[in-house]
Amino acid sequence: MTKKARDEEPINNLVIVSDTHGGCQHALCPPETVTLDEGGTYEPSENQRKLWDLWQELWDPDNGWVTQITHGEPFDLVHNAELTDGVHHGSVTQISHNLTVQGRIAAACMRPSMFDLGDHGPLNHPRLRHYYQTRGTEAHSGKSAQQEESLAEMLGAKPRVSGKHKQYARYELWKKVGDGLVHITHHVGVTGSSHYESTAVYKELVEAFVESARWAERPPDICVRSHRHRAIGIVIPADLTTNEAWSLVTPSWQAKTGYIFRTGGRMSPPQFGAVCIRVHADGAIRPAFKTWHAKRPEPEP
Repeated sequence: MTKKARDEEPINNLVIVSDTHGGCQHALCPPETVTLDEGGTYEPSENQRKLWDLWQELWDPDNGWVTQITHGEPFDLVHNAELTDGVHHGSVTQISHNLTVQGRIAAACMRPSMFDLGDHGPLNHPRLRHYYQTRGTEAHSGKSAQQEESLAEMLGAKPRVSGKHKQYARYELWKKVGDGLVHITHHVGVTGSSHYESTAVYKELVEAFVESARWAERPPDICVRSHRHRAIGIVIPADLTTNEAWSLVTPSWQAKTGYIFRTGGRMSPPQFGAVCIRVHADGAIRPAFKTWHAKRPEPEP
């Protein structure tokens, strides 16, 4: 079998991360001093250093979570949008409003070896086959997600090819995992109440069934969304590849900002982590979550 044929075969492991928000003081950042555009510097906070340690634990090629959950087998990776924080909503929590600086931070998180930060990163993992990048909110990623498109090309994302045109960051990804089919896009409805947190997630699955039936297309076995920064998974019986259907939302890599306190997440601790969709011995594809949380503040005396 040729290398091209091998690369086009369905794979048994799909790892998904999202919302790393490079350039935000509350989000993932390498532990080294960040050099700003005019020569100043930024020192990552204690919380950012803790986040970086978790990121390293996730990607350690010897005994990290990704290696464990994939049983050391090859995997494909999707970053489900929001590589950078951007300059959004009048916020002032960015390390820099210079998008080039934010892009360097985001790139250093994905491929640390480019910046002499070691090899514990998603794009340095020895068993990574392909990396895919989706597009997120324009407030974070620029108009038409131009910041994500630029970074995805630089980082070597597998492009969507249409004739002679290549697009390195896409709005949605239909992905084979084993014999199963996964649909991935960034956005999902947000609620101000935890009581209704599952509603929009289930709605994504129902809409996928309706649109697939309407156009006589195969429905996805799993719908993957992000955006909310709160992990959740819903499974229902269904006559699909694995006799069940999932809809899920990934955790993020950004701690709570002021915006979270206006939503249903204000009482929740920040959640960080990843999802792996894996083919099991019985042929079923199921997601596994790795979610860390930050401890809530100590009560005042």
